[in-house]
Amino acid sequence: MNWPTAWMQTGHTGQSPPQVLKCAAGQIAIEERDVIELEFQRLNLPANLLEQHESRIADAVHQMQAVEEGQKVNRDEQRAVGHYWLRRPELAPPAERQAIEQAQEQVRQFADSYRGRFRKYLLIGIGGSALGPQLLHSALREPGQTPLFYVFDNTDPEGFDRTLRQIQCDGGLADTLTIVISKSGGTPETRNGMIVAQQAYREAGFDFTKCAVAITQPGSSLHQESATWLARFPIWEWVGGRTSLCSPVGILPAALLGFRWVDLLDGARAMDERTAPVVPPHNNPAMRLALAWHHLIERRGLSHMVVLPYSDRLALLSSYLQQLIMESLGKEGQGLTVFGNKGSTDQHSYVQQLRDGRADFFVAFIRVLCPQAAGPAMVEVEDGVTGADYLAAFQEGTAQALEEAGRCSLRMTMDRVNEYSLGEMIALFERAVGYYAAMIGINAYHQPGVQAGKEAAAGYLKIQRAIMRHGARGDLDELAAAVRADRELVADIVRRLQLTGRWPS
Repeated sequence: MNWPTAWMQTGHTGQSPPQVLKCAAGQIAIEERDVIELEFQRLNLPANLLEQHESRIADAVHQMQAVEEGQKVNRDEQRAVGHYWLRRPELAPPAERQAIEQAQEQVRQFADSYRGRFRKYLLIGIGGSALGPQLLHSALREPGQTPLFYVFDNTDPEGFDRTLRQIQCDGGLADTLTIVISKSGGTPETRNGMIVAQQAYREAGFDFTKCAVAITQPGSSLHQESATWLARFPIWEWVGGRTSLCSPVGILPAALLGFRWVDLLDGARAMDERTAPVVPPHNNPAMRLALAWHHLIERRGLSHMVVLPYSDRLALLSSYLQQLIMESLGKEGQGLTVFGNKGSTDQHSYVQQLRDGRADFFVAFIRVLCPQAAGPAMVEVEDGVTGADYLAAFQEGTAQALEEAGRCSLRMTMDRVNEYSLGEMIALFERAVGYYAAMIGINAYHQPGVQAGKEAAAGYLKIQRAIMRHGARGDLDELAAAVRADRELVADIVRRLQLTGRWPS
């Protein structure tokens, strides 16, 4: 016997009378924009799954209560975890509540004052500091909409150059506001992008400080450096980059781009309330999703989740969830590998393997019932059939084909993509990650592997500096001995320097 469909209702917009849908879970009021449906039938989960894991559920509830109370559940770094406070400030301690509300008001006032002054925005960040705003822009922008939006999210000089040339093609830097986002203030990729942007503004004859704002932790090096910029916005130690969408990291770009950022917070808040630890597990969609992950991973060995959103607006959702889930859960030999892209485009790429290849995955289908399209886009391509109908048919057909081959899938459905529904979707996954991490006994809120990579990169650059100080004297063996480094690594560095004209050929 399988779990019945889980239906989530998260509020009432008042836009239209509710409809009634009969399903396995009974009569459910379906609103115009603010319902996400989560369906488990094709996962073949045991009906007594909740009873099997009562102790794990209790652990997850206990830890989530500690999170909301502000306890230092990020034990390794001795930090509280406060991203839930960002949309429910009343849960936060008084000082944190005041800081959140002040930051939201600062965002509102700045956007009102400067939205008309700048026609373009360049965001410089990496990881969650870039992925969140990129997801919002990709999902919510409209054709021809201004202001325009660009991103430095790497330290690739070609990426910098191509973006700057695009800005130049679109009118140049004169009306471009740069938003630099780094919690620590010292993130190398972000700092490199900032230095490149500063140089570009200088060469164009503009004062960078009159065209830049910073989002960073108070007291950081970036906080100090940006003292004379247009504005500084806070990001706090109790908000991780991958859960920062509802902080100024996400809401400032959203406000400047003209999106309804308050709706984003409202959607996340509604989902937080629907999935809070006080909600009974059988009615808690995030708890049930976390339990489904646990069963699929631990009992069936399905450690890969293929995210397939059937909506062009959600093309970046897979990348966003990849960071949220893998950076949170990929520790101590544990984890859930996330990959995917959009349907139906990419089902032509890998559905063949999903159906007939290794059975080490499950699929998360995400569909949108009402695409925001009109005119020629909604023309009937066949008698009584539009492109949207084909999209729905391809999604269901793929799910059926996988089911026939014994492959598991779940499905999430939203009425339409807007700020509210995006807030709901992100909050659902954030809560599921927190519950699942508690079930398997790991800290979801730090990232020691990322730090290890940064330390290794620093070692690489130290060797490169030693090579350049030594100069092109002697042969490769002598150079490797002189800098006390592996010969193959030294050869690789020298070859790259030669190709970029920084080392004699």
